[in-house]
Amino acid sequence: MRKNLDGGLLHAFLKVIDSGSFTAAAEQMEITTAQVSRLISELEGRLGIKLLQRSTRQHALTDIGATYAEQCRQVLAMIEEAETQARGMTTKPQGRLRVLSMASFGHHYVSPVLAEFCQTYPELTVEYRTSQNVPDLLGKGIDVSLYLTESLADSRLVSRRIGTIFSVLCASPAYLEKHGVPKSIDDLQQHACLRLVNPSITAQWHLINDDYSYQIDISGPLIADTPELLLDMAQQGMGIALLPTFTVNEAVRSGRLQRILADWRSPDIGVYTLLPSRQFIDAKTRAWLTWVEKKISPKIQNDTNFFL
Repeated sequence: MRKNLDGGLLHAFLKVIDSGSFTAAAEQMEITTAQVSRLISELEGRLGIKLLQRSTRQHALTDIGATYAEQCRQVLAMIEEAETQARGMTTKPQGRLRVLSMASFGHHYVSPVLAEFCQTYPELTVEYRTSQNVPDLLGKGIDVSLYLTESLADSRLVSRRIGTIFSVLCASPAYLEKHGVPKSIDDLQQHACLRLVNPSITAQWHLINDDYSYQIDISGPLIADTPELLLDMAQQGMGIALLPTFTVNEAVRSGRLQRILADWRSPDIGVYTLLPSRQFIDAKTRAWLTWVEKKISPKIQNDTNFFL
């Protein structure tokens, strides 16, 4: 199989044509005339064709050489344009930015800041996706993922913690009036509990306070992987839910839900940005990471502080 042609050979060939001589080409390339001659001979040898008719004083393009030269110019121009665009993408946010987020978190934190981000960077197209599962960044071509978990299992991903949340126990005033307010963790086993299940959350309720940590088996009429569904059901008096602070913040503030067993909560849940690689982070990805740090991180902290 013929070896791939070296761009340096094509460069030398076009230099000879444009400069008018092997000597002039050698001066421009800062090599010897003999080296230029060898490069042209190597190019002809690889192609198996004669590109230049040469004598001791002059050279002339063959018909094949003239056609080949024109094609080479087109190829090199395309390569230069591609390189220019690639370099530009490392300095100026442009192109397509693929962002992945857990659905509930994205609803509360990404959606409110996304329009302004797009307006700030009009040469960007944001492709936004949601998933509850551990992100397959390389397999799905994702640039940045926002993911919540107590601990990161995949050390291959490049992660940065941008915030911390936890979950709290809540129920509607109507439910508590009808079924009573739990006085201890053990009382939860006598109540209808609405359970959130996804890959970052254990099947049991894990609750902690300043001194103790408990794993509690609970039961109830509903299991879901979407916090918003459990939020709606809790507000309708269906049971007690253990939900992330950002999910229940507004409902608790307004009185639609009441926090119970306030000394207890889930362990800290880290909010992370995940990247497939730390090498060659382009401008669009850097712009989004900066935006997250500026717009989303402070909001996470404010929402969490309300329950501390």
